[in-house]
Amino acid sequence: MELGDIKLAVIGLGYVGLPLAVEFGKRRSVIGFDINKPRIDALNDGHDATLEVDDEELASANQLTFSADPASLRDCNVYIVTVPTPIDEHKRPDLTPLVKASETIGKTLKKGDIVIYESTVYPGATEEDCVPVLEKVSGLVFNKDFFAGYSPERINPGDKEHRVTTITKVTSGSTPEVAELVDQIYASIITAGTHKASSIKVAEAAKVIENTQRDLNIALVNELSMIFNRMGVDTEEVLQAAGTKWNFLPFRPGLVGGHCIGVDPYYLTHKAQSIGYHPEVILAGRRINDAMGRHVASELVKAMLTRSIQVNGSRVLVMGLTFKENCPDLRNTRVVDVVKELQDYNIQVDVHDPWINAAESQHEYGITPVATPEMEAYDAILLAVGHNQFKAMGSQAIRGFGKPEHILYDLKYSLPKEEVDLRL
Repeated sequence: MELGDIKLAVIGLGYVGLPLAVEFGKRRSVIGFDINKPRIDALNDGHDATLEVDDEELASANQLTFSADPASLRDCNVYIVTVPTPIDEHKRPDLTPLVKASETIGKTLKKGDIVIYESTVYPGATEEDCVPVLEKVSGLVFNKDFFAGYSPERINPGDKEHRVTTITKVTSGSTPEVAELVDQIYASIITAGTHKASSIKVAEAAKVIENTQRDLNIALVNELSMIFNRMGVDTEEVLQAAGTKWNFLPFRPGLVGGHCIGVDPYYLTHKAQSIGYHPEVILAGRRINDAMGRHVASELVKAMLTRSIQVNGSRVLVMGLTFKENCPDLRNTRVVDVVKELQDYNIQVDVHDPWINAAESQHEYGITPVATPEMEAYDAILLAVGHNQFKAMGSQAIRGFGKPEHILYDLKYSLPKEEVDLRL
């Protein structure tokens, strides 16, 4: 297959798949496929609800068509899979979306076709879990009749500076020839360049350790913040001082959620345990970060008690529910841990976030956000996400939601230290 012969399909049009499909759609014919019919309808109407792609850019991809009909994939010969890879309630990898996508492709797979996976997985998943599904459904033989590739996604939701085309793309293929073609496919849109890995497993491992490394670094500063808090030392001031050294890494404490950092390490530890190795450092970091919601709630309650604010029956305003600032992404947000912990103290919690879809919040977490918080109504205010709107309000306006005696807790260092009562 030559580069000019490619008829491309992108399977899964979320935060990862849509920006990728749009970039390809500016240069070649692309089918953007998703099983979510309302999502397809919205994209056909010219709007991306995730806000990763604005209406003007979406319209500029004039060779991109959207479909929820598997029959639309029949003429394609290269499929890029960008579906989610979550974990289940027991912190185990859930490959269901990946398997379902592979089944859909398997039904239309033809001799000579290439399937490229971008979803974050553990090393070996492409060839050990996905390829057998493709073989079973299609009746074709891997690396004889069809081929595979892996190129880990590197999308950063809400980041308007680091876009899909400006981040170096790791590529790989199941044969040297396929690896070269996969690399050429991505090189046609990635202005930052590509890095061709020696194997699919290397590319898979490179992706999963990116976020494992970040998870561990955040776990370290989270633990440091708990130590410094007991000493009465301000963590941010310590980090600023330490940051004057050129090689100090600028991580900050906080809640670790989202579709990557709070999930990917469990894929790696699952695989490690399956081959007889029990990872200690990685899981220790996960335990620290998973417990941060409980820690934040506890610190807020202690501060309320110190001020003689009655906790039982009190009202707390949580500002921000998304997993990160300035995007509507609610996937695996750990703000919900804080909300649940506070509710266990019999506290009435109101959540306000101008970025989120209220119906999605209710469906995913049972939280109905308030559009406008009440003035002078809350015993405590928790600034949980550093949205630009909240920063622009300033502490005086935010404190307007509080009762005469209240606590303002800033998790994200969004406000000056002297203007808040508590910082992480």
